Amino acid sequence: MKGSEALIQFLPLIIIFVLFYFLMIKPQKKREKQTQDMRNSVQPGDEIVTIGGICGKIVKTKDETVTIQVGADKVRFEIMRWAISKVEKSSASRKPVETEEEAPKKSLPKRLKKAESEAPEAAEAAATESKEALAKALGEEE
Repeated sequence: MKGSEALIQFLPLIIIFVLFYFLMIKPQKKREKQTQDMRNSVQPGDEIVTIGGICGKIVKTKDETVTIQVGADKVRFEIMRWAISKVEKSSASRKPVETEEEAPKKSLPKRLKKAESEAPEAAEAAATESKEALAKALGEEE
């Protein structure tokens, strides 16, 4: 009987510690792991921002340090890996963005082809009507 009363007294405290773990400690550990993985995955050519706000391009990596190149004078200096705040992958590893002209044209169903061919004519007619309405409104004001 006494043991169950003691357990009931400590139950709210235990629940608070469990909630504290799942709401505070576990997410923080997850963020730290992601940050550590990001810092360990840097390679030459990546552009980084340090915790001090210095932007540069990685030239060489070592176990605990990286050498970055900064500015128009291409000054190089060595920083610790833990000082990396943000990594932007190099432009060589990024895929080029296709514009509408460069993107391959996909064949459309017949209904959409017909609607697409009629669309420029309808848009032109609507533009003409709006121009006339605007000219009429401006003519009345003056």
